[in-house]
Amino acid sequence: MTARPWTARVLTVYPAMFPGPLAMGLAGKALEAGLWRLETVDIRDYARDKHGTVDGPPFGGGPGMVMRADVLAAAIDAAANGEAGAGGAEARICLTPRGRPVDRAAVGRWAAPGGVMLACGRFEGIDERIVAGRGLEEASVGDFVLAGGEIAAMAILDACVRLLPGVVGDSRSLEEESFDAGLLEYPQYTRPRSWEGREAPAVLLSGDHAAIRAWRLRERLRATRERRPDLWRRRGAARGEENHGAPQCGRPATTERKP
Repeated sequence: MTARPWTARVLTVYPAMFPGPLAMGLAGKALEAGLWRLETVDIRDYARDKHGTVDGPPFGGGPGMVMRADVLAAAIDAAANGEAGAGGAEARICLTPRGRPVDRAAVGRWAAPGGVMLACGRFEGIDERIVAGRGLEEASVGDFVLAGGEIAAMAILDACVRLLPGVVGDSRSLEEESFDAGLLEYPQYTRPRSWEGREAPAVLLSGDHAAIRAWRLRERLRATRERRPDLWRRRGAARGEENHGAPQCGRPATTERKP
C-alpha cells in the first residue's frame, strides 16, 4: 500500500484562497508531483443555521465578532474523522497573533510525517475554549495583525513543504541558510563580478574553500549580531556564554570598492 503523502488541511471561511501562491514555484511543482497534498475545509459548511453563521458577539461586550467554538470544533472533528480527508497524527495549529512565534524548529516539527491541520481565524479571533478543547497549538508569523489566518497559513505551508524529501533538488541548499544553528544566512553574490563600482568579495572567487567557509561564518555571525540581537542573545545563552559580544572571527571582508 502506497504511503499517504504529507498532507496539509486548511480550515477556513475562504477556501477559494487556496492553493493560491502554493500552486507556484517549488511548492506548486511538489503539489503537482504528489509529494504533498492540500485539502481545504469550509468552516461555514458546519454552521448550525441556514445563513452559515460562524461567529457571534463577544461575551463581555466589545467590538467585532468571535468565531464560535462549536462550529469550528465540528469542522475540526469532521476533518479528523475523514469526512474532509483521511485523519492522522497531524499537528493542529491555530493561526493567531497571540500564538508563539513560528521559528525553524517549529517548521521542522510540523514538516514531519503526519502533516498539519491549520485553523485560520477571522474577525476578532476564535473562542478560547476551542484551543484546549481540540488541542490546538497557537502560532504567529509576526508581531502584526492580519485580516485572517489564511496568509499566515500559506507562509507556514511554504516553509514546511520545502523541507519535505524530494522537494528541493539539492538538499545542500537547506544547509547554512537563515536560522540554521541560530544564525542568519551569509550574503550571496553572482555575476557580474563588478556592478556599479561595487565588487563581489574577492575571497569568494579565490577557490580557497577553507577561506570561503571562514568568511561565510564571519558574515553569519556579524549579520545575526547586528540585525537580530534576540537570536544573538539566545545563541549565547544556549552556548553558556556570559559575555556574548562581538564575533571573534576577525573583521568581515569588504563588499565594495570606492571608485
